[in-house]
Amino acid sequence: MLEVKELTVAVENRIIVKRASLKVVEGKVNVLMGPNASGKTTLLKAIMGIPGYEIVSGRIFLNGENITNDPPWVRARKGICLAFQSLPKIHVKIKHLVKAISEKYSSANMVSYASEKLYLKYLFERSLGQGLSGGEEKRTELLTVILQKPRIALLDEPDSGVDVESIRIIADVVNDLVKENVGVLLVTHQGYILKYLRNLNKAYIMVSGEIVYEGSVEEVYNKVLSFGYSYFKKEYGGKKAW
Repeated sequence: MLEVKELTVAVENRIIVKRASLKVVEGKVNVLMGPNASGKTTLLKAIMGIPGYEIVSGRIFLNGENITNDPPWVRARKGICLAFQSLPKIHVKIKHLVKAISEKYSSANMVSYASEKLYLKYLFERSLGQGLSGGEEKRTELLTVILQKPRIALLDEPDSGVDVESIRIIADVVNDLVKENVGVLLVTHQGYILKYLRNLNKAYIMVSGEIVYEGSVEEVYNKVLSFGYSYFKKEYGGKKAW
């Protein structure tokens, strides 16, 4: 289990995340929701240990071990993997990227399974910077996550900017990860992907850098649909609802 306790994060000396606490349970999809620019991506990058995201206070634990001061490559070795909102625009063929990752972490069978499941084999001769659609980018990023065989997968808006068919494909693969006892922390703004996911654990609402509400995914998502994020800001901004 990944546990974040009272984490405050600064970027360029500006506090972005304030005293955030959450748990990512293995074998479950754990959801983080909130309006744009609320600090969700900053929190994920701080959990991963990305340089420039300074942990001002609080701690991060992986299965009881304090990893707050571990560099990102150590966290990756321990099984934490972050899928960014968008792939870097670099001219590296996807097949070469897949080969490099699979040589370190995975087998040829895993590459075949994952690329077929995500409908990506036709893209292997393309480069990351070569005009991929939103769905192709998201599926390629998820492929790199699968091949690293994570214990904890941090997925940043995998349903953003993609069509319905890609959302279903991505959700199916996330469900497969969970079957393998991977703990998933999935960030979503609109929540489109949630109806396709199984083994949902808990949802957290982040507003203005603070996690202000938590509950079952169904309860939280229904409140978002009914009242919008402004409801949480008005009712719970600056205080927690549990």
